[in-house]
Amino acid sequence: MKHSAKHILLSSLACLLVMFCACSGGHRRSAESAAISDSLSNPTYAKGFTVRVMNHGVRLVDVADPQEDEDRMPVDYHFALVPKGTQDVAIPQGYVRVDVPIERTIVMTMLQLSNFIALDGLDVVKGITGTKNLFNKDVRRRVKEGQIVKIGMEGNFDTELILAAHPEVIFISPFKRGGYEAIKETGITLIPHLGYKELHPLGQAEWIKFVAMFTGQEQQADSLFDHIAQNYHRVKVNPNSLADDAIPTVFSGEMHGGNWYAVGGKNSLAQLFRDAGADYVIHDDNTGGVNIEFEQMYATAANADYWRILNSYEGDFSYEALLQAEPRNKLFKAFRDKHVVYCNMKQTPYYEMAPVRPDLVLLDLVHIFHPGLLSDDHQPVFYHLLK
Repeated sequence: MKHSAKHILLSSLACLLVMFCACSGGHRRSAESAAISDSLSNPTYAKGFTVRVMNHGVRLVDVADPQEDEDRMPVDYHFALVPKGTQDVAIPQGYVRVDVPIERTIVMTMLQLSNFIALDGLDVVKGITGTKNLFNKDVRRRVKEGQIVKIGMEGNFDTELILAAHPEVIFISPFKRGGYEAIKETGITLIPHLGYKELHPLGQAEWIKFVAMFTGQEQQADSLFDHIAQNYHRVKVNPNSLADDAIPTVFSGEMHGGNWYAVGGKNSLAQLFRDAGADYVIHDDNTGGVNIEFEQMYATAANADYWRILNSYEGDFSYEALLQAEPRNKLFKAFRDKHVVYCNMKQTPYYEMAPVRPDLVLLDLVHIFHPGLLSDDHQPVFYHLLK
């Protein structure tokens, strides 16, 4: 564990800058060959999609709920990704044909957009829902110049703007507020992106491979993800190497509208805490999160060592601002000890970078929870201790 955090950080960011697009039409297989697992793009950590490759480089992509919640998502999705120009190819029954690589698409979430940013694939993105909490200057420029249009938020989409963008496919999040019925009537193929339901940070990041199959950047995505996974495991803390009294406790969130949104014990954020050598105070089996009252959170986290906060604050956030928002915050031990782990989305490209770079998030957390395990020259990318 005693390695240079700066070296990892620089090499990680360099990887994003120097990788080039690598279009892949797949290996041509004999007509009588059966579908087999695809060594490129097939996930290792992600549970929400699988890939098989058939003759002519056709990829059969099956999408299902990573959490296997049949009540909320009773159906699976099946796509046949066919290299453009391929003729006389047989598509299995139940699969929707998509000619790839695509040249125009619309994305509905920051997580989806983060995949295109990491792949240097913004030329393909022609529409997004909005720019709230968007830090990326390139995306903002494209929106200002009209290269990317804002189609409205989920549940209130502007169908005319969607049609004017001429997307070949639209990436959606079917579990969210929805409003997709009007889009379905356009006949545009909807592609569910379920990365946000993955329970492991690397599983969420691996959806970059899913997007890459549509943009023709499979090799680039595989190389980038391998780099991310290797960094993640290099930084990950082995809890057996720590004494019991060296494992800090941590809680997350803030009071909003009279309630405190707390992620569940199986959430990917909780896994990040564990991999950073900390104990998340909520140990339930919830994969998402629940709104709870202040008293319940205080009973759970009053003596926790650290308090993680992610928000979008105008100016410089402070302990004074935290106290003004909720005077009872001073009751938490983490507040009194000045152990608030903080990220301001107005000052950091969190949502458009962190989902595909959990290794960098982990670096920040390990440095905070166990500073002795990393070199002292680590420069935070997302999180820092609030001063």
